[in-house]
Amino acid sequence: MSGATRVGRPTRSTGSPRPARPDRSREAGSEPERSGQVMLAAVVALLCLIGLVMVLSASSVQALREDGSSWFYFRRQVMWVAAGSAALVVAARLDYRALRRVGLPLLAGALVLMVVVLVPGVGIRVAGSTRWIGVGGWRMQPSELAKLGLLLFAADLLARRGARPATAQAAMRTVLVAFCLVAVLIMLQPDLGTTLVAGCVVLCLLHVAGTPLRSVAGLLAGGVAAVLVLGMAEPYRRARLLSFLNPWADRSNTGYQVVQSLVGMGTGRLTGVGVGASRAKWGFLPNAHTDFIFSIIGEELGMVGSLIVLGLFAAFALLGVRAAMRAPDRYGMLLASGITAWVIAQAFINIGAVVGVLPVSGIPLPFVSFGGSSMVLLMGAVGVLLNIAGQGSPHARGDVIPDVSTRPAASRPRPAR
Repeated sequence: MSGATRVGRPTRSTGSPRPARPDRSREAGSEPERSGQVMLAAVVALLCLIGLVMVLSASSVQALREDGSSWFYFRRQVMWVAAGSAALVVAARLDYRALRRVGLPLLAGALVLMVVVLVPGVGIRVAGSTRWIGVGGWRMQPSELAKLGLLLFAADLLARRGARPATAQAAMRTVLVAFCLVAVLIMLQPDLGTTLVAGCVVLCLLHVAGTPLRSVAGLLAGGVAAVLVLGMAEPYRRARLLSFLNPWADRSNTGYQVVQSLVGMGTGRLTGVGVGASRAKWGFLPNAHTDFIFSIIGEELGMVGSLIVLGLFAAFALLGVRAAMRAPDRYGMLLASGITAWVIAQAFINIGAVVGVLPVSGIPLPFVSFGGSSMVLLMGAVGVLLNIAGQGSPHARGDVIPDVSTRPAASRPRPAR
C-alpha cells in the first residue's frame, strides 16, 4: 500500500473566508411572538363568543317585550362584533408606530365631541346620564374615543420626554392636565366609571414610564379622595356609594340591583341552571345584558363559567404584560401597558360592582356586554396590542446587535488589511 495515494480531508485555503451561515436566530425568535399573538387573539375570540351567547340569553326577554323579537339585541351585537373584528384586523396589520401622529388629533376631536354631547338637544340622555350622540339606534359614546386618544397621546409624550430626567416632570404634568380635561368633561355627563378607567390607564402609564413610586402613590391617594368627594356630591351617587356597603339594608331601592345580582349568582351554584334558563332576566335584574351580564353568566353557567371568564381575563393580563415587556421600543411598551390596563381595570370595576364589592359604576364588561362604541374601540385597541406582540423585542430574543462605537478601543475589531 506504499504506492497508494492517501486520501485526506481537503485543505481549506487560508486566504478565502469561511462562508457565513444564515442567521436563523431572528426567525426562531419570532416563534414566541407569533404564539403570543395567537394566544391573545384566541382569548379575545373566546370572550366575544361567550359574550354573544350570553347577550342572546340575557336580552331575549327584554328584546321580545320591546321589539317583538328575541333576536333584536343579538343581531346588533353580532354587527358590532363584526365591526370590531374588522377594526382589530386593520389595527393588527398597521405598524403601531404610525399611531404616534394620531394621538393628539384624536384626543382633541374626542374633547370636542364630549362638549357637543353636553349641548341640550344634541346629546342623548339615558338613565340620568348624557353620554351618547347619534341618530335613532345608531349611537356612539365619545368618552370611549377619549380614552383611546388619551392613551395614544400620553404614551407618545412619555416615550419621547419621560425617559429624560430634564423633561420627565414636564411630561407628567402635561399628561395629568390632559387627563383632568377628559375627566371633567366625562363627569359633567356624568360617568364616574369611565373616569375611573381613564385614571387607571394614566396611572399605569406613569408608573411604567418610570415615575417615582412616591409620586404615583400620591396621585393614587389624590384620585381616591377625588372619587369619594365626587361620589358624595350627588344624591344618586351617594346612595350607590353607601348602598354597596350593605345592599340588603335597602333591598327594595338603592340596593335592589346588587341584591338581585347576588341572588342570581347564588342560584347558579357550581354549574349553573343552564344557558337560557335564567330567572333574573325576566325583569328582576335591570341591565342584565349590559352592565350586569356577569351575573347572568354566574346564574346560567355557575361558578365554573364565572371562573372561566375570570381566567380568560387573567390570561389577557399576562399576555398583555408579556407583550409590553417584549415591545421593540419604549412607545410600544407604554402602549401595550396602557391597553392591558384599560381592559383589566374595566373588567375589575364591572365585576366588582356585580358581586357587590364595589359601587355600581355603569360600565360594560369588555368583549362580553352588549355595546357598540366600546366593543369596536376595544377591539381596535387589541389589534394594536397584537401588532406590538407580533414584533417582539430583539433584547427578549437574544439577537441584540452590539453597538461597536460604545466598546473600549482595545476590544474593537481591527479593520482587515
